[in-house]
Amino acid sequence: MPDTVEDQAAVFTEPLAAALRVVQQIAGLKATEIAVLGPGRLGLLIAKVLNLAGYQVTLLGRSATSLALPEQWALATGLTSEIADNSFHCVVDATGNADGFSQALSIVKPRGTLVLKSTFAADAALDLSKVVVNEINVIGSRCGPFAEALTLLAENKLPVETMIDGHYPLKDGLAAFEHAGRAGVRKILLRPENCLPLKRLRSNCTTKSPACT
Repeated sequence: MPDTVEDQAAVFTEPLAAALRVVQQIAGLKATEIAVLGPGRLGLLIAKVLNLAGYQVTLLGRSATSLALPEQWALATGLTSEIADNSFHCVVDATGNADGFSQALSIVKPRGTLVLKSTFAADAALDLSKVVVNEINVIGSRCGPFAEALTLLAENKLPVETMIDGHYPLKDGLAAFEHAGRAGVRKILLRPENCLPLKRLRSNCTTKSPACT
């Protein structure tokens, strides 16, 4: 971990890497207009890295409240209920639910690309007829490059710490999980008591150091 990356930013390394994977996967596509569905932690990161990569991105959510932070990040936003069918060349589903997949499929243009970032178990049947009839290109997307994510964090190009909605000591872990489960919460941090910051551990920690216990 680079010394210039604070602990509060370092916790976003994995989701930021997953967001960067989308940039890698659509690099060869002629996609000019991209919609990202789901303004949660991952959707916000995906929209921002696509924006930094030069794409015209719109982050879509169900309510104006959910879009407040994306707007602070200088991202174009919109309500899913106001988007017409077949509006975008590329749509990234980061909603985490089956309804999001259906919405993404409805707003992607014929012969467009649908990137699936959500992992969910759907009991209801999904209508995939549009995938066949309109020749939709479907891409599954999972993990991404940690090295590139750390570079972005070290360059301070994303205000990731604005996604942190609470800090808790480890003894209040149950309260932290309850808070994390509330609608609209993006990130909750837990810190063990009497624990040195990672930056100090990286600079002076040895296997026998009291700081490592």
